Amino acid sequence: MRGTILEKSSELFLKLGFKSVTMDDIAHEMGISKKTIYIHFNNKTNLVEECTMYIFHKIAENINCIRDLKKNPIEELYEIKKMVMVHLHDERGSTEYQLQKYYPKIFIALRKKQFQIMEDCIVDNIKKGVGEGIYRENINVDFIGRVYFSGVTSLKDQEIFPSDQFPINLLMDDFLEYHLRGIVTPKGRKILNALINSNYE
Repeated sequence: MRGTILEKSSELFLKLGFKSVTMDDIAHEMGISKKTIYIHFNNKTNLVEECTMYIFHKIAENINCIRDLKKNPIEELYEIKKMVMVHLHDERGSTEYQLQKYYPKIFIALRKKQFQIMEDCIVDNIKKGVGEGIYRENINVDFIGRVYFSGVTSLKDQEIFPSDQFPINLLMDDFLEYHLRGIVTPKGRKILNALINSNYE
């Protein structure tokens, strides 16, 4: 039951926001009593914390699965992007904004974990790309990794990228292309162009 509550609550939080969804909403959606939820979670803050970690670990596991496929580095980044969008259900900034505003400690802890896995993933991706001659040799790997992370996290800022002007799927595609065009070699550019063209077919 605990796992089912986590899964359903996570779906609702991503869809409607961490502040917007109440314990009553979750109980009603699941057809159970609030008392049943409180058997497994002390309060809503505890549930929110568990749900953010549940979502994080689910995405982290899938990132590792994609990395294990040993695709070329450019294709790997596109596969990770697609997977993250599926798991977050095209969620935009409102959910993250509510987490940051109403549960700041949880937000900070989550952001630290996101940075750790993203840094590891991107740094490894860049090093692999350089080794394969797809990315340029003369790049500052740690700098590029941090710029990539800060760029990805800023995409959900509604003041900078209002969703009515920047649909999240297109925004993520544009950002990824922007990132890659700055670091690819001529060999990598051919792979990138072929991948972009295939996505539009």
